Amino acid sequence: KGKCPEDGWDESTIELFLHELAIMDSNNFLGNCGVGEREGRVASGLVARRHYRLIHGIGRSGDISAVQPKAAGSSLLNKLTNSVVLDIIKLAGVRTVTNCFVVPMATGMSLTLCFLTLRHKRPKAKYIIWPRIDQKSCFKSMITAGFEPVVIENVLEGDELRTDIEAVEAKIKALGAENILCVHSTTSCFAPRVPDRLEELAVICANYDIPHIVNNAYGVQSSKCMHLIQQGARVGRIDAFVQSLDKNFMVPVGGAIIAGFNASFIQEISKMYPGKASASPSLDVLITLLSLGASGYKQLLKERKEMFSYLSSELKKLADNHNERLLDTPHNPISLAMSLQNLDENNDAAVTQLGSMLFTRQVSGARVVPCGSVQTVNNYTFKGFMSHSNDYPCAYLNAASAIGIKKEDVDVFLKRLDKCLKTCRKESKKEKSVNEISNSNTGTEQLED
Repeated sequence: KGKCPEDGWDESTIELFLHELAIMDSNNFLGNCGVGEREGRVASGLVARRHYRLIHGIGRSGDISAVQPKAAGSSLLNKLTNSVVLDIIKLAGVRTVTNCFVVPMATGMSLTLCFLTLRHKRPKAKYIIWPRIDQKSCFKSMITAGFEPVVIENVLEGDELRTDIEAVEAKIKALGAENILCVHSTTSCFAPRVPDRLEELAVICANYDIPHIVNNAYGVQSSKCMHLIQQGARVGRIDAFVQSLDKNFMVPVGGAIIAGFNASFIQEISKMYPGKASASPSLDVLITLLSLGASGYKQLLKERKEMFSYLSSELKKLADNHNERLLDTPHNPISLAMSLQNLDENNDAAVTQLGSMLFTRQVSGARVVPCGSVQTVNNYTFKGFMSHSNDYPCAYLNAASAIGIKKEDVDVFLKRLDKCLKTCRKESKKEKSVNEISNSNTGTEQLED
């Protein structure tokens, strides 16, 4: 039926299935006589075994989704993977999605492919409306495609940074709808930024007849992000949404899923991909979903949500103990932020020092964001880079509850963060005392002079 099995398969069953697919490829035929330049020859047995002898890749030179006659097994693998992934996207909350395909590129380049496909539909367009999110790959995806990003600054509502809908509409009117390639919005993001107001943006896109591409990088694991996409498509316009394989399905980096509600447009994107493609990302995600089954994946989503609540409550307690606070970002379902205001006031370098201390203590993924950092990306200068705002009120630390996180990960993180904060505060006090003594000595010397 092309759906993810409800219960996961054991490894030997999956391997038997993959070997059955592999013997359908011409490179594995006993009497095969290859006289072309691409015959699935592999010099190393180790490499052949690593890929289950599925060597031909996926697609044909003109279409990544096309069937390759001499690679029936690899073609079937590709079709099944896309079908199973579509089933999981529906299970995760976007029930009216009609088509998707796995592409062997990470999220940024997959977004670029979407923009390049739209170029042929809107030849006059040169701008992309982009509510600001300080993440380089989604910004570069627009530059690489040859378009000019129009950065819409977020508005501060309480602690949250939210989409400035009025500014988006004003910019569309100023530039002219025909000159805008699309609106490029975001769901999953680092707090205190929260997912874009997708419903409102989708309505604007429908009203002005402008395409809408959603960066849903790690949003499949969040029912809230998927609900936003579903609602946006229901009330307005969403042309495609792109998500990462590694972030949502715990496979190696290198693949993404491009999905949408208009099957023919998603097919157009797949035809835009030049040449054949690696089957590795498709193979990895198919093996993973067959081993988990639909019930196993649903259980992972449930555990992630539970861990988010646990991380949130425990991080709030720790923040209170250090006279800081957990920023109030109820619209962000994955990422949390804790203020570092006291640390920042006492010592400018203490905030960045905390980040390096956590990293050397094997805490990965936590981001420390100081105030006022400036960064230039492709000749665009961003004030307050990493904070999604020119002047966010305070420095802060990010932590996220992503799929696969365990209670012990949260507990170890909090324990190490607590120790690092105590160390930073002690060092800040010492430095402050030294500076005060130094200043008083200088004052005495001036009086004597």
